[in-house]
Amino acid sequence: MLTISAALVEDLQAGNLQNYDLYRFDLHGITLPQAQLSRSSLVGVNFSHAHLAATDFSLADLRGVNFAGADLSNVNFTETCLYRVDLSGANLSGANLTDAQLKGTRYDAATIWPAGFAYKSTGAIGPGANLNGASLNTASLRGIDLSGAMMLGAYLGGTDLTGANLQRVRLSQADLRRAYLAGASLRSAGLNGANLAGADLRAADLTGVEFEALESIAGADFYRVQGLTEQQRTYLLSQPIEALDQWNPFTRRTTRESLS
Repeated sequence: MLTISAALVEDLQAGNLQNYDLYRFDLHGITLPQAQLSRSSLVGVNFSHAHLAATDFSLADLRGVNFAGADLSNVNFTETCLYRVDLSGANLSGANLTDAQLKGTRYDAATIWPAGFAYKSTGAIGPGANLNGASLNTASLRGIDLSGAMMLGAYLGGTDLTGANLQRVRLSQADLRRAYLAGASLRSAGLNGANLAGADLRAADLTGVEFEALESIAGADFYRVQGLTEQQRTYLLSQPIEALDQWNPFTRRTTRESLS
């Protein structure tokens, strides 16, 4: 178990970090209220379940920081870079997020945001997010909750959405080529015009999914998908021969085989 020295805690409290390399440092569960960390570089630090109430992170570089379950109440995030930060279950009540960069930040249904803050339109990723046209190619989003999100025309090529909650997500015209969707729930999702070429959909739940038309299913693997109607299966099997007989690059199974 990591032992955090009293000297480090004191220097963190005062913002005296010039003698430390804290890249990807583990500060899980640390208690550090009202610390002065403005303009600090804390890339990849693990602050999960930490107590950081009223800490000043203004203008700090917090890319890739894990704040899951952390107390961030009344924290100052003014002009802070929060790119790809994990805020799942974090408490941000009273936080100042003026001009904070939240693109790619993860949140979930348990995240508490400041009252009136329009987090769904910041580029953050979570339930109900507005991610129309977002570029998330090759992102690692395993198990994420995106239920009800708007992702029209989003770029998700090669994105890992294994086991993700994509219920009611609007994915019309989205690029899902070679996306990993194994075990994902796409119940009542909209996929009209989406490109599923090479996608791994094994054991995905497609109950109530909408796809009157798909751009391509060449090489897509539908092995053991749930919820497909006979009409939908017939539509998929009516696609061009060259699409149905193409191998999936990951599962090494043709689309036709996966639907049989």
